[in-house]
Amino acid sequence: MFLSKAFFQGNQFWKYVVGTLLIIIVSTIGQLPLMGAIIYKLKSEGKSFYNIDETQMMSILGKNTTLFFMLLSFAVVFFAMPFITKRLHSQKFKDMLTSRLKLDWKRIFFSFSVWTIFQIIVTIVGYYAAPEDFKWNFEWQPFLILALIAIIMIPLQTSAEEFIFRGYLMQGFGLLAKNKWFPLLLTSILFGSLHYFNPEVEKMGSIIMVYYIGTGLFFGILTLMDEGLELALGFHAANNLITALLVTSEWSALQTHSVLKDVSDPSAGFEIFLPVLVVFPILLYVFAKKYGWTDWKEKLTGKIENPSIVSDVSV
Repeated sequence: MFLSKAFFQGNQFWKYVVGTLLIIIVSTIGQLPLMGAIIYKLKSEGKSFYNIDETQMMSILGKNTTLFFMLLSFAVVFFAMPFITKRLHSQKFKDMLTSRLKLDWKRIFFSFSVWTIFQIIVTIVGYYAAPEDFKWNFEWQPFLILALIAIIMIPLQTSAEEFIFRGYLMQGFGLLAKNKWFPLLLTSILFGSLHYFNPEVEKMGSIIMVYYIGTGLFFGILTLMDEGLELALGFHAANNLITALLVTSEWSALQTHSVLKDVSDPSAGFEIFLPVLVVFPILLYVFAKKYGWTDWKEKLTGKIENPSIVSDVSV
């Protein structure tokens, strides 16, 4: 039912191609303040923008300021998506988010809470099991500023990514393929590929793409089985927010004034496969029991029901 929301009169796949280009343009515009702030800072110090590498560039403005500007482009996309959905597709924005009559906030908060609690427990256990792998990084003032930025901006970032991959593109590829397995696999691969240039990949190797693509697949399964983005929205927000607040490292994409700093030498071992092969399946079982999911094969691989359906069109 969720993917069939894209099947309404006048909606065609080429519009999703145009919409994707618009999203890229909007995201690029959202990155301009960061570049402008960096260039201004360098000029004020008499330095040249062309003589620094990416690592140096990310340290010029300070961690909190850099984090804010990095997340700003996602915030711009977040607020642009309803406009693109309505003007380009004449579709209610709600129909790109869920098959329910309205967004189910209880689902979002439940998913958020489950993953938040899990991450906190794992962090505490990891800290006491191997304290030599962590450095106490907590400072009140920068942490409070971080918390303010993170609590406001990170949910916008993660929601923008879910809007794009599990909402907009999944429905678009469903409209193209007329089945469910194709948009599920393709959006998962695209989501993982978006993280290919993260510093974690350079540090740990391409094997970590198993985790990124597997996470995208997990979010896609949540979306198709639950007929909406709510669970993926809550889970994704918890994952990035708690990570930013609790643990950072010198080689992670998010450099923050977190409580702890991971000083261990990263390795691409079983810990890469553990979430994808063990943790995510267990969580799928938990969600399936709570929400009564059935008919997995049809919901994940079957043809899209009633492709001629005409949904309510906003005017």
